[in-house]
Amino acid sequence: MPVTAAGSSRGRGLSLQAKLALSYAGFIVVAGIALFVVGFLLLRFVPDGNLNLDGGGFVPNRSDLLEVFVRYAWWAMAGLIAFGLIGGWVLAGLVLRPLGRIADAARRVRDGRFDQRVALPGRRDELTDLADALDTMLDRVEHTIAEERRFAANASHELRTPHAIIRTMVEVGQADPAGRDIDVLLQRIGSTNDRAIATTEALLTLARVGRGGLPIETIDLAAVASIALKDVQAEAEARSIRGRVSLPSAEITANRALIGQLAANLLHNAIVHNEPDGWVRLTVTPGDRWAALTVENSGVTLDPAVAATLTEPFVRGAGRTRTESGHQGAGLGLAIVASIVRAHDGALDVTARPEGGLLVRVVLPR
Repeated sequence: MPVTAAGSSRGRGLSLQAKLALSYAGFIVVAGIALFVVGFLLLRFVPDGNLNLDGGGFVPNRSDLLEVFVRYAWWAMAGLIAFGLIGGWVLAGLVLRPLGRIADAARRVRDGRFDQRVALPGRRDELTDLADALDTMLDRVEHTIAEERRFAANASHELRTPHAIIRTMVEVGQADPAGRDIDVLLQRIGSTNDRAIATTEALLTLARVGRGGLPIETIDLAAVASIALKDVQAEAEARSIRGRVSLPSAEITANRALIGQLAANLLHNAIVHNEPDGWVRLTVTPGDRWAALTVENSGVTLDPAVAATLTEPFVRGAGRTRTESGHQGAGLGLAIVASIVRAHDGALDVTARPEGGLLVRVVLPR
């Protein structure tokens, strides 16, 4: 069954301006009829018959007045109809002019020009509220589409890179069968494949978070953060990272699995992007309506402008280029954190510490 646009199967009807003009004319005609009925009722009190004045003279009776009244009533009714139609058409055109501007902007957006805005001037009313709401929606749509395009380009690059590396290693091994080291080759292929799997799983997590409709429950943010801390303890000890913890109880309404992943990602980033013998501070701050999770770590000094972009997919503190000795992450840890925070209507703040390292603060509704 072919899919068609919603409006393409509809027959052309009267324009809204014509409907409003007819409505205005109809109301005026109804008001005119009501006045004429009142006139007829008043004429009932005029005597019918020959009336004479003392001293002579002519006095019109009810029949005379009705004849004149009906004659001019028809002319007045015709004038009211013409006035209602013409005046209603002009007034409706003035009132509906902003709708034409909104429709033009919507059509341009439909054709792919997402930079278009209505920007309706004037004081606030129903139409300016509609135009402002549409402009706000278009801002979000343009931002989302730009993010999706950038994400798709980065994802294709990230997923293509490990496969290209594996193919190169296989071709090198095939070119020199006698000199290849099978164990080393398999180890490199395995580590590269693990990186591709980690990137794919992170992409799936981002997609799952973006769909919404997550099951939520009342959880203790401190307990979830404590579990995440235990999971990275061995990694922290291997890197000689010291921990500073303050975890008072703080209940929130959220998805337990995603909040656990949020805490794990923040702690993992704080450890792997740290300096030798550095430190990580994990703090939960309860409030009346919000609870905050703060992860602060030592490390290299970052430009505040770079720190503000770390929540975008595939962005790393040192740029997109990996080094052999550097961390081989997918660059999706903080992007996943940002998506989880948005899904819970929370707030995320990533700040570069002047002494080096990062301070990441997540605020979630209780």
